[in-house]
Amino acid sequence: AAGMAAPTMAERKACWGARDEFWQCLDSHGDDAAKCEKLRRAFESRCPQQWVKHFDKRRDFLKYKKKLETEGFHPPEAAGKS
Repeated sequence: AAGMAAPTMAERKACWGARDEFWQCLDSHGDDAAKCEKLRRAFESRCPQQWVKHFDKRRDFLKYKKKLETEGFHPPEAAGKS
């Protein structure tokens, strides 16, 4: 990929499309990245490296958030409550 030139709209769409396909694959395979390797490579080749890093972090964050929502956040019981 070129330097840090801003991607065109078409390039952004291609990047987001590749990301969505990759994420859908991960979702349907319980995050088994090995099963989604081809889509991962497409995602990396269509998106600027910076974006790939950003989206990886974002997915981790979203997964963490979802986990909190499904399992609930249970703060430790405050001591001394009667």
